[in-house]
Amino acid sequence: MISRLHILPALHRGRIPRPRFGLRGALPLLAMAFPALLHAQFQQPTPEELSMTADPKAPGASAVYLYREEIVDNSKLAYSLYERIKVLTEKGKELATVNIPYERGIDKVKHIEGRTIHADGTTVTLTAKPEDLMDVKAKGYQVNSVVFTLPSAEVGSILEYRLTIERNSLWRFEPEWNIQAPYFIHKAHYFFRPVNQRLMYESHLGPNDKVVVHGISKILIGTPDITYTLDIEDIPPESDEDWAPPLNTLRWSVRFFADTGAATGEEFWERKRSFWAGWIDNFIEPTDPLRAAAAGLVSPGDTDEQKAVKLYAAVQKLDNTDFSRTKSEAERKKEKLKDIHKAEDVWKQQSGSANDIALLYASMARAAGLKAWPAFVVNRNRAMFDISYLSDSQFDNDIVIVELGGKNVYLDPGQKMCPFGSLHWKHTWATGFRLTEKGAVFETTPGITYKESTVTRVATLDIDEAGNVKGSVRYVMTGPSALHWRQLALENDEDEVKKQFNESLRAYLPEGVQADFDHFLGLDDPDVSLIGIVKVSGNIGSATGKHFFLPGLFFESRAEHPFVAQDKRTIPIDVHYPQMVQDEVTYNLPPGFKVESLPQDANTSWPNHALLNIHSSAQAGSVTVSRTLAYNFTLLDPKDYPDLHDFYQKVATADQQQLVLTRAPSAKGN
Repeated sequence: MISRLHILPALHRGRIPRPRFGLRGALPLLAMAFPALLHAQFQQPTPEELSMTADPKAPGASAVYLYREEIVDNSKLAYSLYERIKVLTEKGKELATVNIPYERGIDKVKHIEGRTIHADGTTVTLTAKPEDLMDVKAKGYQVNSVVFTLPSAEVGSILEYRLTIERNSLWRFEPEWNIQAPYFIHKAHYFFRPVNQRLMYESHLGPNDKVVVHGISKILIGTPDITYTLDIEDIPPESDEDWAPPLNTLRWSVRFFADTGAATGEEFWERKRSFWAGWIDNFIEPTDPLRAAAAGLVSPGDTDEQKAVKLYAAVQKLDNTDFSRTKSEAERKKEKLKDIHKAEDVWKQQSGSANDIALLYASMARAAGLKAWPAFVVNRNRAMFDISYLSDSQFDNDIVIVELGGKNVYLDPGQKMCPFGSLHWKHTWATGFRLTEKGAVFETTPGITYKESTVTRVATLDIDEAGNVKGSVRYVMTGPSALHWRQLALENDEDEVKKQFNESLRAYLPEGVQADFDHFLGLDDPDVSLIGIVKVSGNIGSATGKHFFLPGLFFESRAEHPFVAQDKRTIPIDVHYPQMVQDEVTYNLPPGFKVESLPQDANTSWPNHALLNIHSSAQAGSVTVSRTLAYNFTLLDPKDYPDLHDFYQKVATADQQQLVLTRAPSAKGN
């Protein structure tokens, strides 16, 4: 890998300041600024590129990037992207469809052109107009995607396109260069002209290559300031390993962010914590209307825990716009809704975002005399906190910590249907700011245990002599699994939930068995177990001579066991949360059959991490097989992978056992 990161100084008086943070890795090179910004032009393919059928630098790859270029020029408020891609297999043709997000009302797609070059050199030009799709709409902003498909893509084709996005003059681009992509990149070029902005950047361009420096400190309006370029070659694809932590911890990147003038990283975060603490204290300060509201929800004789539970239930009932449609400006005006500036505004409108509602709960808890402390944490489903990335934009969501009986109880009021005393898994092991009596501090939230995250599957199945099966399954869920389906049901209609539940079952049920989800029990009550009722039917038996074979572990006979196929691992493991899965399957056997062999009992453990227990028994006319798999870890270092791999190999072997029946000989007549 060859890379050059240039910081190009301004052509004016003044000195480039000394970096305020220690340089780690190679020092950036200084050079003169380019007089003009040049955009890449479509390139004539070489004979070698046209004839390429595989890439020795990326063995087995479905496609490779021959060249990528990203240019951000804030003097023109413009962003451009240029890519050349070689398609090597059928799967690689998926890159012919391009999806580029932009912020509606701020960004405007100004220019798109593209073409497909076949292996024989013929060219097909993009003529179709892009389809504009709304991806995300939230309070105050809307993220759209411009989508187009390059024409006539074939194996062996070169895909080439360029687009330009212009930004509203009130907003500037602060790019984040994600250097890696799902496919190998031969060459890439990045260019950024900030224009009159004091910026910093953090770069992570591979192992032990991490640099943090300041941009220029003295800005003279109307003069060129500083520009940044990065030229890099032979970029490996980003990790596609299963159960990987968020990509921000792994992917090569350069991230730009505002320079606050702090002398050290510690000073920067101290300033941010102090500012956040002041803002939060002002937002959640109990007002007379909130004190009155809280008093109306609790009773004088309530314990602190009873007060906390009642207030939690009250804010959970509010219109949470993270789970419902955000009202348009016209609707808000018609309903005389105002912008939210304090917790009191949320209660008045009986509506707010997940963060608004979380902070309202903190305010009402304080109004009721409880010790309640907000925290602002990273959504661990999206990213992990990086202390060297000096930006509080890393944080996503507010949670609340209430002191009850001398203990901290972590709550997620902004997560609809999240039970009292629990956090959504994405807010466990999540770092952020936490308010205390002495101000704001860093804190990482606690994780959960496997006992708080369970799935129990109980099946009763009738088997006939042809191997046909009919029966029912009860899925009983607590913790993250139950919360997932409850929140999904808030945002989708019944048919969509049924469709997704059935799809989730297909990965576990034996070949030839169909699942038909019927209904949920306890869907609207987060304080009870969620039960899913499923009907199953199909054929699972196979006969060889006098023997009749059934899957011993009904739910695991064709499951794709993780961590089995891969012998080694170089990146951390993130399974999101611990879990215990318990199965009990009763086979009611057809008349005239007897059991020849049962699945062998198993009692396998990875001490302090995971265990597997299997037990089977035969009764008159039936067989019952029970299985428990529990793992009590969330994040693992790669050095733990050999033990993890060994444990799951044993699990996979045990799960492939069969139940073997024989047909009893028929009685001979006289």
